[in-house]
Amino acid sequence: MLRGVVATVLLGFTAVNPAHPGDPPTITVHEHVRHQRIDGFGLSQAFRRNELLRALSPEQQREILDLWFDRRKGAGLSILRLGIGSSPAGSPYDHMVSIQPEDPGGPEAPPKYVWDGDDNSQVWVAKEAKAYGVRRFFADAWSAPGYMKDNGDDKNGGTLLPEWREAYARYLTQYTKFYAREGIRITDLGFTNEPDYTASYASMRFTPEQAAEFVKVLGPIARGVKVTCCDSFGWNEAKAYTAAIEADPQARRWVKVHTGHTYASPVDGPLPTGRHTWMSEWNPNGDTWNENWDDGSGYDGLTIAQAVHDALTLGNVNAYVYWFGASRGATRALMQIDDVAKTYRVSKRMWALAAYSRFIRPGAVRLGASAADPALKVSAFRNPDGSEVIEVLNTGATALTWKGVRGRATSYLTDNANSLTPRPVDGSTVTLQPRALTTIVVKGHR
Repeated sequence: MLRGVVATVLLGFTAVNPAHPGDPPTITVHEHVRHQRIDGFGLSQAFRRNELLRALSPEQQREILDLWFDRRKGAGLSILRLGIGSSPAGSPYDHMVSIQPEDPGGPEAPPKYVWDGDDNSQVWVAKEAKAYGVRRFFADAWSAPGYMKDNGDDKNGGTLLPEWREAYARYLTQYTKFYAREGIRITDLGFTNEPDYTASYASMRFTPEQAAEFVKVLGPIARGVKVTCCDSFGWNEAKAYTAAIEADPQARRWVKVHTGHTYASPVDGPLPTGRHTWMSEWNPNGDTWNENWDDGSGYDGLTIAQAVHDALTLGNVNAYVYWFGASRGATRALMQIDDVAKTYRVSKRMWALAAYSRFIRPGAVRLGASAADPALKVSAFRNPDGSEVIEVLNTGATALTWKGVRGRATSYLTDNANSLTPRPVDGSTVTLQPRALTTIVVKGHR
């Protein structure tokens, strides 16, 4: 049971199949069953993807920012994930600039930090996000600078040298101080990204035990931010990192948020911790740009809606952070930017995420919800303002009718032809269209 949550009565929701009116309710919301509190939904524009956005006109930039962060026009996202750079200035497009590109002379030498106030345009986007109301800024490092590692390279894996642990912790903390100088408070700080995967780009290996040891160095230095760990490349793989931290009382003290990705394995259950957990990065595989809602490709909008639903209901995650908000070419980002033609396109993936993020606000609590028909994937939430949000993903081929909605309700439809299109609530009835996501919002009562 969540502490500090006032028990209230949900507004009497049931859903019935009109073809079988005598059957038990198709959907039941269990208003007294409380699950996790929601931290938010977000995206990243690391690896210099913001430079694509800066190449567009000011009007286009505003349109994209509205689609990401505005609660009326777009997704109303509430988390921005930033990439802490490790590469020297002038490195290829896919890398991020370091705040200490050169070895200062050893781990005990006075650091020689540099700061351009721009950070590959991440500062600009962070300031814009803050103006929209974003308050959760998650900074994550893919690697320490190469001179701190046993392979001498920020790329191709390698491990952090033990003698550089404290210097690396101070390096990470300095990054948060630079952002504070720009008016952005980094709330969540990660020191590793996919520590169980060696990539040709910025990457660094940690075993679960090594991660737990480093946390004990970083935690006391990075006071004032929530230390996160460990962004494993699969959800099942992340469980080993969480377990190692939970088994060490000192490490457990410092890690406030446990994070995992879903490339190697999807969310199939919670991470083994009582702390908050985030699905902190994913986009589906694929080799083409795809704007469709439901085409069986595995990287359409319906796929994203199901992934968000599973993370919330199977994994009890407190936050869901998609990978790129926008990128180029055959990306599976939410949007595609052509920085040569100066155009952008929006996929149904963006609207699938927006159906959750616009209406389920930070501080919301997930309520119990069930469906008799397995084709219906249902989740329910109570926001801090007292409003209720019911998400119904109808994966079947038949429309169903939602009856018994009492109160001032609005529904929004997302499918092949609609992107959060307002739909009427006829008295107490909402039609749940097939192969579609219906979001029902009921005004709260204080």
